[in-house]
Amino acid sequence: MKGIILAGGLGTRLRPLTLVTNKHLLPVYDKPMIYYPIQCLLNAGIRDILIVTGGEHAGDFLKLLKNGKHLGIRHLEYAYQEGEGGIADALKLAEEFADGGKICVVLGDNIIEGNIKRAAGAFFTQASGAKLLLKEVPDPERFGVARFEGEPPGGRIVEIIEKPKKPPSHYAVTGIYFYDQDVFGMCKQLKPSGRGELEITDVNNAYLQRGDLTYEILEGWWTDAGQFESLHRACTYVAEGGANHAESVVGKS
Repeated sequence: MKGIILAGGLGTRLRPLTLVTNKHLLPVYDKPMIYYPIQCLLNAGIRDILIVTGGEHAGDFLKLLKNGKHLGIRHLEYAYQEGEGGIADALKLAEEFADGGKICVVLGDNIIEGNIKRAAGAFFTQASGAKLLLKEVPDPERFGVARFEGEPPGGRIVEIIEKPKKPPSHYAVTGIYFYDQDVFGMCKQLKPSGRGELEITDVNNAYLQRGDLTYEILEGWWTDAGQFESLHRACTYVAEGGANHAESVVGKS
């Protein structure tokens, strides 16, 4: 299985910091933000990684990561996204890299306490489809939210709603996704949402309608780091040692 980290966007919610660098290169405690999704993939045994980025600071990733060998990456590639087309639009750039195999997609501002090794193993044996990692959060209206028939973890997802004003549950879809090769065809068929973007929620609902979408509840804490409040929270979690519960691969001397 190959890993894809989506690290584009303008980071407008973190301005003025992102006027001088890409959001995913900002520090989260003692490491650049991009190190954490890399560590997430490496801890799951995924060592072939593509980073999709964009904007005027894209070259800074190469300065920091080089070919990735010093971080434990076996093979590292980069792709450049033009404009602001959304997550599903960025994912389309990974089709050649995926080469017909299964992929794990991680949003570049997602930081977790534990690891996804168990979920990766389960998806490796899943015949087809997609797998999502969910997490119960106090502010689900900020995310894609799962509506269930029955209670999780045994309940069945019947719909995923993007940023609902009245969330049907407190279970958010984290920025960690597993997909089979059909995801690229689905992305190509999408139409822009009201935000003018190709929404990954529409992809997930397409798998749901097809009947081969599974999910797991992510253990340990999880946060994004895409705004000042969540960036501060991520720094606090890591500084207090929460991230040490996961095997630390990236950043070792």
